[in-house]
Amino acid sequence: MTKKKVIYIISDIEKSLSFEWTAKHLALKFDLLFILIGKEKTALSSFLESMDIRVEIVSDEKFPSYIKKWLRIYSILQLERPAAVHVHLWRAMLLGLTAAWMSGVKRRVLTRHHATIHYVDYPSGRKWDILCNTLATDIVAISENVKDILTQWDKAKASKVSVIYHGFDLSYFKNIDLQRVNGLHEKYKLYSRPVIGVISRYMKMKGIQYIIPAFKKLKEDFPDAHLVLANAQGDYTAEIRTQLRQLPEGCYTEIQFEHDLAALYKVFDVFVHVPVDAHAEAFGQTYIEALAAEVPSVFTISGIAREFIVNEYNALVANYQDAEDIYVNMRRILNDAKIRSVIIENGMKSLEAKFNLPIMIDKLTYIYNK
Repeated sequence: MTKKKVIYIISDIEKSLSFEWTAKHLALKFDLLFILIGKEKTALSSFLESMDIRVEIVSDEKFPSYIKKWLRIYSILQLERPAAVHVHLWRAMLLGLTAAWMSGVKRRVLTRHHATIHYVDYPSGRKWDILCNTLATDIVAISENVKDILTQWDKAKASKVSVIYHGFDLSYFKNIDLQRVNGLHEKYKLYSRPVIGVISRYMKMKGIQYIIPAFKKLKEDFPDAHLVLANAQGDYTAEIRTQLRQLPEGCYTEIQFEHDLAALYKVFDVFVHVPVDAHAEAFGQTYIEALAAEVPSVFTISGIAREFIVNEYNALVANYQDAEDIYVNMRRILNDAKIRSVIIENGMKSLEAKFNLPIMIDKLTYIYNK
């Protein structure tokens, strides 16, 4: 039996465990083609090629303008005639949905990965969100938060919107070889303890500007504490770097990108993720990853955390935009072995039913087959 053809259009991704897991499972059910917009060669494109999944690269080098990119995507869709197109992330949304609509693709699926950024920081983007919502036949909301934004703020048709949580291969974060962890200690010269970990782009809404003063105060209690900031890039870099310069020399490390994500989490003694309000995160994969890696964590409640994080059960919850409260909770984790044990144990329990990878695959399969 001939498999139904599904084309994924994704923009500006170097590596993504989520897309790797998704591709591996969907390739068993569909004839997949990935159109990747951005760099000429990425870890994601290499993975797909290793799995014998077809890849088309629409690179910024070969197709520098938006119109050239759009024409290339349109020509691929005209040639391939897929049953469904599924777009992910900003440039893929704009280019992919318009090209799919013009090509007459019947099933045009949009996963909404952002939350309120076009209401808070970049209001000019709202008209493009509305356009994409209109062109899509199906919209995947990755959390109830995103569903509310789509239906109540954007006024997207509720009949189009389905909540499908990101699915995780939770085994990826278990039984990590100690050599991999020690290798990262050596690679980044992380010889001091405790290590406070952050994995977040440098954006104002991520709340890193509150973690740094909290860490500075923590250093008074733990003089050897070291702060690791991974995914250290974004439009708030100048402000973050100004704060970092106020810390004692040598007590923090910035990592732009690390491929071995599971081992990186194991480097951390405490993990911190503190978005500035309840709507800042669309999902927040790092909430799931930290708990799956069994790292005791301090969170604020945003995105998907609103649906399953409970204070003192699976994490410690800090107040929004409150450096003092972040500090108090980090110190509590480091000083209280009992609370560490409780939130680590319950963290994994919280994930197994809700963020199961096969559930996500089944729900996507249903949409493509409609």
